[in-house]
Amino acid sequence: MTKTAIVILNWNGADMMRRFLPGVIANSPEAEVIVADNASTDGSLEMLSSEFPEVSRIILDRNYGFADGYNKALRQVEAEYYVLLNSDVETPHSWLDPLVRYMDSNPDVAACQPVLRCQWNKEYFEYAGAAGGYVDALGYPYCRGRLMATVEKDEGQYGSIANVLWATGACMMIRSKDYWQAGGLDGRFFAHQEEIDLCWRLRSRGRGIVCIPDSIVYHLGGGTLPQGNPRKTFLNFRNNLLLLYKNLPDNRLADVMRIRLWLDALASLKFLLTLQWGSFRAVWRARREYNRIKSDFRKDREENLRLTVLSPVPEQGTFSLLYQYYIRGKRKFSQLPRS
Repeated sequence: MTKTAIVILNWNGADMMRRFLPGVIANSPEAEVIVADNASTDGSLEMLSSEFPEVSRIILDRNYGFADGYNKALRQVEAEYYVLLNSDVETPHSWLDPLVRYMDSNPDVAACQPVLRCQWNKEYFEYAGAAGGYVDALGYPYCRGRLMATVEKDEGQYGSIANVLWATGACMMIRSKDYWQAGGLDGRFFAHQEEIDLCWRLRSRGRGIVCIPDSIVYHLGGGTLPQGNPRKTFLNFRNNLLLLYKNLPDNRLADVMRIRLWLDALASLKFLLTLQWGSFRAVWRARREYNRIKSDFRKDREENLRLTVLSPVPEQGTFSLLYQYYIRGKRKFSQLPRS
């Protein structure tokens, strides 16, 4: 069995792979590099065959999205550690070594991530994961180095290994045993916040999630669905509600969902006033879809609560990120209240 398998889930990312895959291959000699293709139509498979014949390929019959695409691909991979890596990530020399060393030495840790910096502005953290992720009391994700849309410059302020609630799906190392014991990514999410759901499940069951700052990678970001895309708005709002429903304890769920109804209404009003009609409609479509399919997730919620040993999860904030950011003007992770 391979110790470490780097699995890149690709959908119409031929240009990204031409740009970044050579670095992954050259700088990850200790790992097997695999591309799982989600039924691309841009010639990705032909390009891989001709330009990267040394890279293993997994060919999926249709686009299963990020979540179930990885599930179907990883079922065909035998490795102790999976690395879920986006096709638009630049990996420098020896980026993998600190992650493997830490996981080897800390069997209580299920998953970890490197620090993500912005590929086109390399002194700054990158939005999708920065230096490790958390969730506030109402379910809004944030990171060390990124609150809402404000991204900090990396000046070593988050240079220590930290326990986090979630590791970014843009570059996550996870034990295959933990991945499957927790049920993998939830394919019904399709894309967005599925890694938060998986990590929350693992963390509530007592498994560790950490960020390893000795490893740094550079993420381009926004390659599939750019910010402001109504489809992305829909998935983020719907999946965030599903995330809360699946993982919040009984004594908090009803109160949080009541507050979120008003906050989602406020978000939709902002989209309306800024003439983002598609995103305005997407918020309410997301809420309707959540209410329609919520019952399909009841058994998952019951299982999660039954297996929970940490409640509340220490890395979930006890404050409102929106209040801290918009009312109190807190723009840096270090300025937030400690949970």
